[in-house]
Amino acid sequence: MLDKLEAIKERFEEVSQLIIQPDAMSDMGKYTKLSKEYKDLEKVVAVYETYRLTLENIRSTKALLEKEKDPEFREMAKLEWEELKDTKEELEEELKKMLIPKDPNDSKDCILEIRSGTGGDEAALFAGDLFRMYQKFCEKQNWNLTILDLTFGTSGGYKEIISSVSGADVYGMLKYESGVHRVQRVPATETQGRVHTSAATVAVLPEMEEVDVQIDMNDVRKDTYCSSGPGGQSVNTTYSAVRLTHEPTGLVVTCQDQKSQIKNFEKALKVLRSRIYEIELAKHNETVGAQRKSMVGSGDRSDKIRTYNYPQSRVTDHRINKTVYNLPEVMEGNIEEFISALRFAENAEKMKDGGIEA
Repeated sequence: MLDKLEAIKERFEEVSQLIIQPDAMSDMGKYTKLSKEYKDLEKVVAVYETYRLTLENIRSTKALLEKEKDPEFREMAKLEWEELKDTKEELEEELKKMLIPKDPNDSKDCILEIRSGTGGDEAALFAGDLFRMYQKFCEKQNWNLTILDLTFGTSGGYKEIISSVSGADVYGMLKYESGVHRVQRVPATETQGRVHTSAATVAVLPEMEEVDVQIDMNDVRKDTYCSSGPGGQSVNTTYSAVRLTHEPTGLVVTCQDQKSQIKNFEKALKVLRSRIYEIELAKHNETVGAQRKSMVGSGDRSDKIRTYNYPQSRVTDHRINKTVYNLPEVMEGNIEEFISALRFAENAEKMKDGGIEA
């Protein structure tokens, strides 16, 4: 661990010099990137310096204990040595967490897509329940959630609903929700009282900017049409809704939440960038092959990640075998307990794979 920390300190000193060079000051993109790296490294270096000072104090106090003969003075030194050892352990744990590789996308906003799966009308209703759960969760986090496009189910809920979420560390928290969510309950349409199993798929994609994913607009077909559903006087009277088709991949994105065609186009383009990024990332991981698939953070849409059992008021996350018996609270957006446990499990995996130790 000390070797890694020394390398970080050297890089911090290097960035400290690079950031004040004329070429960095004149290039806003380069300056912004270096400023972010400087702030990230500064936090680690500050704790590392405290850790080094603590180690020095432990050595000097130990040397003092070996030489000092006065009983009272020895007792004082021994107490200080015990305190320093506790501080050393606390700082080591903090540094280990800081050395865990971070996903560069964690700080980004995200695109949240929910689609009904197996189960017909009941699946669409469940997709609606999941969307409401995430709405509540976003409210608790003071995040902004905006619906971009939706298709209603025939009996309520949604066949598909796509939204953008913006705020602090949005993707870093919501990324654990990607996968298949399964529900077990008696549908409203069931006359025999039998429990049915349905499913909905959640996809959480980091929102990509133009600098992250470049799209050749010659490959994109743009169609406009009249918006449908709630929206005021402009609905069905102006061609404000936008449909983008990316010819090379066949991806189709629609957006109709704004009255302005330009704003709908910009939002649809963000969704398209995020989906293209997802495809390219999957190709990269498959090609490299060396990156072990994490049981927690794979984000695979086909993975069954969680079951919501209404008769038993039970919610189980299958990735970490965590079960709680407070389903009504979970559906009110109280999913922090799952996210914290998943983040802890993923960090433990990364620490193990990275061989981070004192």
